[in-house]
Amino acid sequence: MTPRQIAHVRESFASVRPIAAQASALFYGRLFELDPSLRALFRGDMDQQGRLLMQMIGVAVAGLDRLDALVPALHDLGRRHVGYGVQDAHYDTVGIALLWTLEQGLGVAFTPDVRDAWAAAYGLLAVTMQAGVAAARVA
Repeated sequence: MTPRQIAHVRESFASVRPIAAQASALFYGRLFELDPSLRALFRGDMDQQGRLLMQMIGVAVAGLDRLDALVPALHDLGRRHVGYGVQDAHYDTVGIALLWTLEQGLGVAFTPDVRDAWAAAYGLLAVTMQAGVAAARVA
């Protein structure tokens, strides 16, 4: 990711933080609309799940320029997600739901440059999580 893309992600996420509860509700609503089978992967309190989602996104956003520190955590997160039943194809659905949620939450501030920056960030995070999964399968 370029420094400008990282700045776009960080600046736009700062605008999402105040509406984190609404954003996470939008995200999960859209995710389950796109793939209703994913609802079965979430057995706990969805408000708590939403808080965890926003916290995880915040950590990832903060670490975009320190990938060496972020990669081990993402590998571990990917391995944990396998245990929950997450499959590789689900990452695409999550990406679609995330971008849609950001568009809803940011409105006109979700410019093409911001969208591209988030797509790059999510792509990087998803590929890194999937690499952790692949490494765990080999080990």
